[in-house]
Amino acid sequence: MCSIFGMFGLQPGDDVPALRRQALELSQKQRHRGPDWSGVYHDERAILVHERLAIVDPAGGSQPLRSADGGLVLAVNGEIYNHRELKAELVRDYAFQTGSDCEVINALYRECDTDAGGPAAFLERLNGIFAFALWDAANGRGLIARDPIGVVPLYWGHDRAGRLCVASEMKALAPICADVAQFPPGRYYEFPADAADAAKPVPRRYYERPWRDYDAVEGVQVPKAELRAAFEAAVHRQLMTDVPYGVLLSGGLDSSLVAAVAARYARHRVEDDDRSEAWWPRLHSFAIGLEGSPDLAAAEVAAAALGTVHHGFTYTFQEGLDALPEVIRHIETFDVTTIRASTPMYLLARRIKAMGVKMVLSGEGSDEIFGGYLYFHKAPNAREFHQELVRKLDALNNYDCLRANKSMMAWGVEPRVPFLDREFLDVAMRMDAKYKMIDRSDSGPRRMEKGVLRDAFEGELPGSILWRQKEQFSDGVGYGWIDGLKAHAESQVSDRELAAADRRFPVNPPQTKEAYYYRMLFEQFYPGTACAQTVPGGKSIACSSPAAIAWDASFAAMADPSGRAVAGVHAQAVSAG
Repeated sequence: MCSIFGMFGLQPGDDVPALRRQALELSQKQRHRGPDWSGVYHDERAILVHERLAIVDPAGGSQPLRSADGGLVLAVNGEIYNHRELKAELVRDYAFQTGSDCEVINALYRECDTDAGGPAAFLERLNGIFAFALWDAANGRGLIARDPIGVVPLYWGHDRAGRLCVASEMKALAPICADVAQFPPGRYYEFPADAADAAKPVPRRYYERPWRDYDAVEGVQVPKAELRAAFEAAVHRQLMTDVPYGVLLSGGLDSSLVAAVAARYARHRVEDDDRSEAWWPRLHSFAIGLEGSPDLAAAEVAAAALGTVHHGFTYTFQEGLDALPEVIRHIETFDVTTIRASTPMYLLARRIKAMGVKMVLSGEGSDEIFGGYLYFHKAPNAREFHQELVRKLDALNNYDCLRANKSMMAWGVEPRVPFLDREFLDVAMRMDAKYKMIDRSDSGPRRMEKGVLRDAFEGELPGSILWRQKEQFSDGVGYGWIDGLKAHAESQVSDRELAAADRRFPVNPPQTKEAYYYRMLFEQFYPGTACAQTVPGGKSIACSSPAAIAWDASFAAMADPSGRAVAGVHAQAVSAG
């Protein structure tokens, strides 16, 4: 994974050398994402800059990627897991210039010229995590696109002269774009050079699935064996790498399942169909927490059962507190839950980087697919349960995906998320939600959240891990972390300041002192209305969704996003487990 910066719509009379220097300076603000190499392309109408983190084809594959004739220029942040299959399916010959998995985008774009479906036809075929800017210099047009779920970040806006600018992180655009905004997931924007400065560009959706509608999945039961096989295939695909890698292992269900499957495949190279031994055959796992945290203890149990080379790190509350300003600068949000969880993840990424590991697999997405959050215990029926899953998936780019990507990439460590693999999603989300719901009946054993996933992997993990109760990551690293943050914010923000929060912060005003404190730090780095508007609602309180409030009115009054605060569900579930 890397970072990109693009500027389109340069006009005759523009000082191109000066704009090129400006583009390089802005791109440098993202260099933590790609410390291995930098590349730049420019002509009289467009500039593309790329900061590279070399994961596949580290000796080659430098970007921007250009076609043999020089007509196509591509800057990509991401991975295309099915690139070999896509290359084999090409109808037109394409002279590949590198071994990069991402170069297949250029080849597919060339084919889409003759395809009535246009860019949507080939974008829908990509299985990967990506955000890219492609410049068709020969025909004077550009294409911007982002992966279906928004695992990889992408922002866009216009500079003072109306030129269209795109970047992997907001920090590269905030200095020049008063209208900076997130580029939405699962969409693309195609434009001719002379229209790049359109005042209100409208991206088009290319990713749509029948399973978004409950009527399309009602009554569908996915066999446990099929669900398990689909997840195993997703993990296997995402082991595509030419550099040392590992897994994040909190000891919870999701990260433990990722680690278990990865350990099975770690000894062989995915890129040659598992025929040769992997260059780094021992799987390393990583965890972090305060001294005595639940996650560290559970991770030790899981690692011992799986045989990983495990690294459990501790941090102190003060170390986490000291990191907060840099965490917020990197993750570009003032959302309470995201900041609480991002800080230990940021500290862990630094440890991982120091050990020479450049890629990790992580467990994000499972809770959104299977209803793992504790408030799902309150869902009244399968239809509403499913609709809430879709809503949560649509919001992932603002929360868990943002957290995992930006906090790890702050140190040049790429996170991959097998639960959000496109093919696995199609299997898991076409299941009727009634099979995912928590059984609250008095008869028989209690069915925990994500029971269908636990059942599918029965015997794969120790029982204490397979049936471990859900913990928010920011809880699992140690309850003292959240309690300490709230106490610190109490000392930093007065009652009077909080009462006037809506006047100081008219966009998404903070509701608690902790939220106010984070907002002050955010404003230091990202002042202005547009930057604040990139954080939807200003909070990701699991129970603040309209659906959750409808399920239990008490959720409306909750101001703490910790899993422990979910109307007693956490305590009830723990005692029942």
